[in-house]
Order: sequence, then structure tokens, then C-alpha cells
Amino acid sequence: MNERIKELAEQVYGSAHHDDFKFAELIVRECVGIVENLSPGYDDYRNQIEDAFRRDCVEKVKEHFGVEE
Repeated sequence: MNERIKELAEQVYGSAHHDDFKFAELIVRECVGIVENLSPGYDDYRNQIEDAFRRDCVEKVKEHFGVEE
């Protein structure tokens, strides 16, 4: 588990337990899922740009929080 999730859980709870980390990871995964499933709905080149940007965002969020597939 990424240290950033541990730091955030400790800020919220004072001290963090394994369940706190799991909960935080589930929130991160849920947020990633929302971004992955967004559809810009353009019928032109902008759709490809939006898709590429969204994939980059998903990867950066996963990397930042240490969430793996």
C-alpha cells in the first residue's frame, strides 16, 4: 500500500489500521473507475484527445496512490 494512502488515513483517524488503508484504497479505485468510464461524446478528433487525457489521469492517480490492477 502506498505511503500517501497511509498518511491520509492517519490524518483522518489519528492513527491508521489496515482496514483504514483498505477503505482508502477502495475510494481511490472508485474514483479511478469514474474517470475511466467518462465519455466525452464528441464525434471528431476531440474524442481521441479526451480519451488519451483520461487514460493519463487514471495512470497518474493510480501511481500517486500506489494502487495496482
